[in-house]
Amino acid sequence: MRFRSIPLRLNILALALLPSLALAHGDEAKDLDAVVVTATRTPTTVDAALAAVEVIDRAQIDASSARSLPELLRGRAGIAIVNQGGLGKLSTLFMRGTESDHVLFLIDGIRVGSPTSGLTSLQDLPLAQIERIEIVRGPRSSLYGADAIGGVIQIFTRRGETEGVRGRARIAAGSHGLREASAGLDLRGKRGGVGVDVAHQGTDGINACNGNLNTDFSGAGCFIKQGTHLDRDGYRNNSAALRADFAPGEAWQFDARASRAEGHNDYDGDYQDNSDIVQQTVGGSVRWTPSEAMQLKLTAGRNTDDSDNYIGSAFANRYTTTRDSASLQGDFGVAKGQLLSAGFDWLRDAANVVDPWSPFARTRGNRAVFAQYQGDFGAHDLQLSLRRDDNDQFGGHTTGGIAWGLDFAEGWRVTASHATAFKAPTFNELYYPGASNPDLNPETSRSTELSLARGGDGWHVQANAYQTRASDLIAWESSLFKPVNVEDARIRGIELTGSATLGEWTLRGQLGWLDARNLDSGKRLARRPQRSARLDLDRDVGAWGFGVSGIAEAARWDDAANTLRVGGYGTLDARVSWRFAPGWTLQANVVNAFDKRYETSAWYNQPGREFVLSLRWQPE
Repeated sequence: MRFRSIPLRLNILALALLPSLALAHGDEAKDLDAVVVTATRTPTTVDAALAAVEVIDRAQIDASSARSLPELLRGRAGIAIVNQGGLGKLSTLFMRGTESDHVLFLIDGIRVGSPTSGLTSLQDLPLAQIERIEIVRGPRSSLYGADAIGGVIQIFTRRGETEGVRGRARIAAGSHGLREASAGLDLRGKRGGVGVDVAHQGTDGINACNGNLNTDFSGAGCFIKQGTHLDRDGYRNNSAALRADFAPGEAWQFDARASRAEGHNDYDGDYQDNSDIVQQTVGGSVRWTPSEAMQLKLTAGRNTDDSDNYIGSAFANRYTTTRDSASLQGDFGVAKGQLLSAGFDWLRDAANVVDPWSPFARTRGNRAVFAQYQGDFGAHDLQLSLRRDDNDQFGGHTTGGIAWGLDFAEGWRVTASHATAFKAPTFNELYYPGASNPDLNPETSRSTELSLARGGDGWHVQANAYQTRASDLIAWESSLFKPVNVEDARIRGIELTGSATLGEWTLRGQLGWLDARNLDSGKRLARRPQRSARLDLDRDVGAWGFGVSGIAEAARWDDAANTLRVGGYGTLDARVSWRFAPGWTLQANVVNAFDKRYETSAWYNQPGREFVLSLRWQPE
């Protein structure tokens, strides 16, 4: 597997991962006993999950060079990030070669995302509010319904875990006028607690548009005419999060959370060039656990995604969308090692678009019942899931999944799975005047995966091979200027992930190969790099910490016709931290240390070399 069009230093860095992981040994590098809930909607450990699962915890977030969620996810196995001009700019995520709206995002169990675009505004979700992230690669429609063709990413916001009063704070400054400040406070007693986090992030930005426009169509590329609006594109985000939980007795648990981010984004365009955005999630849950063999949980919430768009100071349009959801789930231990889960999901999407030329307002509901069986038979594990969705617009859809795992020899584990999934068209695809198609069919898929993993004292490696066949995949047809259904698409991929601790060194690495094609035309699906790699290497020496992150991606096509090529690239980030007093850490990061010029989306620049200096107070 070679990485053409990628600098030699990153080529060597990425490929060096394979022998390093194969020979690793030492203390535990990655806590494979960490409990996750996203893969099965019930608590299980990472090593027991019959799916490709990755956890990014708060310690990794603090140690990383990432200033945003898209930066944190960049280069990870099965994930491709497309960004239009740096911090705060539109960022879309492709998982395992599926579409950018084929990944379901949850925040503390609440579904989030825009019903109009089908996307989650990753760039507007502040890292300061995140405690950990669970990534599940592969279809999960049989548990979560629509939107989970490629996988599920669940974000868990911060919460105090120990009794007493705990605080934290951070300030940072860096290149392009970067300024960041955040603070949080938790008060916790024996039966519950409350907490608050606030954060600010701002940047003067870069000139997002590279000025190379398609002369065949006025408005292609960055949607500007030649030579206009080529200036810095700033961004700011102010956010706050509140939380409270209470356990009146052993059997009951109440939880409530609310978060809101308000921001302003400047970008290049002749029809609109700046936006005011709001991202808000409000929700809560009630859990009743009368015995070890039974639990009932009710979760409900609302996600709001608003955008007011302007050209200069003149109003252009407004997108107001809400996603209301509720779920009732029961988990029943029917025998030792046998768990049966069943429940009901309700979803209501609403959109109101105020535009002088193309207004529309729509709502759509969905109701579903689901069931799942998990069985532990010694060396064998079995998972069966089935779900029936009833969509107001597209009727009923049944999805299912089966997964099996076997532990053998010393530390070896093999898993195999097959699952089906579906996705209803978004409101924009159906109704946006002049650029929609009301005759679109829902997208459906069937996926098969085979995995092999082995772990030992301080190391773990896993290889995943998968294939997805998608029917009625929705793709943009530029000749018709509207979305159309692609009859047949095939996605094949291989992932290799691993982690190890060698003395004071911690190593995490990921490699990916992907072949995603439109079988109708024989063309590759747009914006999916065929090869990718990420390597994170960190070392602690007393009060000092050192680390580097190398990310490499091969070239990709930016259009369905495979005529617009975006070249491959490799970047290297470096960091050093100094814990100069109890609870105090000074950290310096250099991002894109070799000042690589590259794009992830045609026409849009990525920042060059950047520096960040931060001071963090977080008592242990």
